[in-house]
Amino acid sequence: MRKITTLLLLLCCFGSMAQPAHKPKANYPYLLYLPEGYADTNTDFPLLIYLGGGSQRGTDLDKLKSYGVPHEMEQGKRLDFIVVAPQCPADRYWTNENWFDSLYHILTTTYRVDTNRIYVTGISIGGYGTWQVAMDHPDRIAAIVPLCGGVNEPEMANLPKLKGVPAWTLHGTSDDLIPIGETERVADALRAMGADITFTKLEGEGHGIQYLYGEDRLYEWLRKHRKGSR
Repeated sequence: MRKITTLLLLLCCFGSMAQPAHKPKANYPYLLYLPEGYADTNTDFPLLIYLGGGSQRGTDLDKLKSYGVPHEMEQGKRLDFIVVAPQCPADRYWTNENWFDSLYHILTTTYRVDTNRIYVTGISIGGYGTWQVAMDHPDRIAAIVPLCGGVNEPEMANLPKLKGVPAWTLHGTSDDLIPIGETERVADALRAMGADITFTKLEGEGHGIQYLYGEDRLYEWLRKHRKGSR
């Protein structure tokens, strides 16, 4: 994964990134992948939303194919999910705007989405976005997998909203762009309140843990969860 230099600025600006009580609504463009056999059945499918890293922001959707879930799909990986990858504008973060409501409406009214099985995953600033969207919409998210991302300090008070959202978070111990402490403090706080949280420390790994999206274990874990089953 190419180095995301803007993350250094992000780490310096946590204290100034308090979110407004009412975030402005936004419509982000996105890539969409439908599972094999989608057109041949009336079955509802689980939805997986992927939030990219800093270098994947902008107005060119092809950037989303450079790593992460879209990259794996382009390389031939097949998932039994409707996969959607919205693109964050270059001058914003996933936490700045309410992009989720418009995306949710479009997808659930256009495609056969099982609304009890909506999952979110993201890497780097997309990891921050994954935590945030689950706090903003805990009633709609069945489970999350944030990679090497944390929660901005002003939002830590909202962590109790995640108590009913299972999370598996992974972070490299040698990450020099987003320190593992950003995930540790979130995991510790969630454990203390009895939340369903799994934290995997990847010994010796740095920031480039996007290879995990090529493995099946993340997707298998997500599929174990659905709203109303906990």
